[in-house]
Amino acid sequence: MAIKRDYYEVLGVGRDASQDDLKRAFRKLAMEYHPDRNPNNPEAAERFKECSEAYEVLSDPEKRRGYDMFGHAGVTAGAQGYSGFEGFGFGDIFDTFFGGGFGNRGSRRAAARGDDLRYDMTITFEEAFTGVEKEIDVARLVVCEACTGTGARPGTGFETCSSCAGSGQVRRQAQSIFGSVVNITTCPSCAGSGRILRTPCGECRGQGRLERTKRLSVRIPAGVDTGSQIRLSGEGEAGYRGGTPGDLYIVLRVKDHPTLRRQDQDVVYELRVNMIQAALGDRIDVPTLDGPVEVTIPPGTQYGQTFRLPRRGMPHLRTGRRGDQFVVVQVVVPTDLSAEQRATLRTVGGLTGKPEKVSKGFFEKLRDAIQLD
Repeated sequence: MAIKRDYYEVLGVGRDASQDDLKRAFRKLAMEYHPDRNPNNPEAAERFKECSEAYEVLSDPEKRRGYDMFGHAGVTAGAQGYSGFEGFGFGDIFDTFFGGGFGNRGSRRAAARGDDLRYDMTITFEEAFTGVEKEIDVARLVVCEACTGTGARPGTGFETCSSCAGSGQVRRQAQSIFGSVVNITTCPSCAGSGRILRTPCGECRGQGRLERTKRLSVRIPAGVDTGSQIRLSGEGEAGYRGGTPGDLYIVLRVKDHPTLRRQDQDVVYELRVNMIQAALGDRIDVPTLDGPVEVTIPPGTQYGQTFRLPRRGMPHLRTGRRGDQFVVVQVVVPTDLSAEQRATLRTVGGLTGKPEKVSKGFFEKLRDAIQLD
């Protein structure tokens, strides 16, 4: 089971990034992780390969459109970091570009790889933190057991196509002003397979595949985020007439946490305190992924001041190293003071119409004078 990160996350850009934004982001990462600058560093080499793959897809408008719609499953094999012609002979390439044949290859054209499938899965914030194992039911085409995928009724078989003599191709010769021209096309009688099915299987009606639902167990590693994908090799639809099966892509969406907000591997918590707590200091329990942790708010804490809790964030998907949690203070000023509370605040002083220079006794006077809910 392999997992691929979201391409936008790899480059560190938003999904609305322009081509210039993509180029700048890739150049910066390429300079940082290039193998020439990081000799004998396999992690940097892998990171460089990942960045190059992401930029190759997102910089191509057509590939990017397919990726935005279907994720990694919507990108061609060639855009995913390996050659789209891998495993193909010269004849396969000739077929791909020109639609014709190259030699007698009818039996290979009869088999076709099964389609890849996509499954969207939603998990909780906590499950993304700890990792989880899920069971899913996937409806897909599987090999027909009755005919073992051949499409022929048991006890029968195929006949060699008489139109093409089993080659899957027919040659037509024509005369032109340039002389004799031979045109090679797919045989219309056998659709290029070189064989004719006279007695199709009663279960699959000659298709060699049937739709069935299978329950699969999927292990979600700790540290995944929305957009992460898990590939289950060979768990897509069965190939046609003996072709290799496709793959199944699990595309993840992580639910928001009620109080915590994620930024890559870091976690942010916005702590609301009243002005007395901010002025005089306090000790407050804040939620973390590991449970409540006490944070000391020193006297004179300002709005927006941030406190760091090391190694309280999300684990890195590959290394497992955890990020940090940042506690951002938000000072809440009351808007519904009673007349008595207003009078008490006035006894502390401060309504001078000028910028305040806090005296040494201000905090003590405030502590003694007011008790706010």
